[in-house]
Amino acid sequence: MNDEVKVKRTLTGRVVSDKMDKTVTVVVERKVTHPLYGKVVRRSKKYHAHDEGNECHEGDLVMIEETRPIAKTKAWRVTKLVEKSRLV
Repeated sequence: MNDEVKVKRTLTGRVVSDKMDKTVTVVVERKVTHPLYGKVVRRSKKYHAHDEGNECHEGDLVMIEETRPIAKTKAWRVTKLVEKSRLV
């Protein structure tokens, strides 16, 4: 038996779309140093995440964790709603 617990990857990002049922699109931004010029550049990637209760909306800051594939493009799920978006 393997007694080690597999640590799941977690990311924090902002919800950019909640138009699908039980799915949100989360954009995760990270800062990397350019290999040649040394300037800090922002890189972003979009992930589809499972949102069982449809509780996340556009602009919310959420924490997502890696999970088994749920759909063709969906292998992450929302674990925590960090910050609700403010209505303008």
